[in-house]
Amino acid sequence: MPVKINENYLLLKSSYIFAEINQKVNKFQEENPDAPIIRMGIGDVTRPLPQAVIKEFHKAVDEMGQSETFMGYGPEQGYSFLIKDIIENDFRPRGIELSEDEVFVSDGAKCDTGNIQEIFGLDNVVAVTDPVYPVYVETNVMAGRTGPMGEDGRYEKLVYLPCTAENDFVPELPSEPVDLIYLCFPNNPTGTTLNKDQMATWVNYARKNKAIILFDAAYESYITEEDIPHSIYEIEGAKEVAIEFRSFSKNAGFTGTRCAYTVVPKELMGYDEEGNAQAINPLWNRRQTTKFNGVSYPIQKAAQAVYSDEGQKEIAESISYYMKNAAIIRESLIEIGLNVYGGINSPYIWVKTPEGMDSWGFFDLLLTEANVVGTPGVGFGPSGEGYFRITAFNTLENTKEAMDRISKLSI
Repeated sequence: MPVKINENYLLLKSSYIFAEINQKVNKFQEENPDAPIIRMGIGDVTRPLPQAVIKEFHKAVDEMGQSETFMGYGPEQGYSFLIKDIIENDFRPRGIELSEDEVFVSDGAKCDTGNIQEIFGLDNVVAVTDPVYPVYVETNVMAGRTGPMGEDGRYEKLVYLPCTAENDFVPELPSEPVDLIYLCFPNNPTGTTLNKDQMATWVNYARKNKAIILFDAAYESYITEEDIPHSIYEIEGAKEVAIEFRSFSKNAGFTGTRCAYTVVPKELMGYDEEGNAQAINPLWNRRQTTKFNGVSYPIQKAAQAVYSDEGQKEIAESISYYMKNAAIIRESLIEIGLNVYGGINSPYIWVKTPEGMDSWGFFDLLLTEANVVGTPGVGFGPSGEGYFRITAFNTLENTKEAMDRISKLSI
């Protein structure tokens, strides 16, 4: 018999959105080799790693070259020295108590948000905000929790929670029962947020319905306004119903060095076929110890330096730099008459496309006429049609230049 494939992969209708953008941009660059393209599509940082991080990185690499300090396999869950600092700096100041075995260090929030679904049954009903980070949707398609995509751009069996200007980008509670709920706030791609009361509504829903929230907090360090939770665990009862994902990528520049962590509280329960409560924490631990060998020692020592006084100061400078870019983008686009969202508690700016122009049409206009690359909103789901995402992660000089070019277009 021939080898059978996982046919769920065939349900994926298009390539990963950022791969599709790269193909279009590369084709344009080949045809226009002198075009000075400015990329503001993929959410990759441009500022270098903090010097405090680099110093510890070098030190740890040197340790790996000496017999006395060489480190081989480390704990799959992460080294205690990093986990202790995570708890002490990211959670305890907010009144959140965690034990070390509730924090799992990994090589990226993208990996964890994609892999977490493995520990849940295939018959669970999944809800996602729309627009949404594609990884949440596509990993569930690959696993077999959905049907094919319909003509409306939605996968069967997946529950979509529209977030548009009409509802202030606040998802409404599902009208049908759901089991797993993906929430990302500050949101990628819209850059919008939920306040504590709005987030409490979701926690209360999950507690009442025995659902689990998969909460992506990758952008929490960009929050500037009061009453916006940095962690879902600031909400009473959230430990009973939520897993939280964090990353060092966007706050400390680890997009190329890869380090993140996931919090799985011991209070969190799922249920077996007979209705018996089963703790989620040991399931994720088992998955990680089986499929993951842990993040390297030098990377974790570098990540620990994020929490040093010097590291915190440098990170604050980088975040301020990117948020200055965000303000420039917001003000420039508002000035030319576009409706703009986000960019206040997030490095993402979500733009309503000009009247009569769809997402890819706006992408083509900016690429060909201004040589600026953004992300078509429809790539994040059907409710993203008619919107466009621009990131603040480029340099200040490129951000100013890009906005100057766009301001000269006839929009």
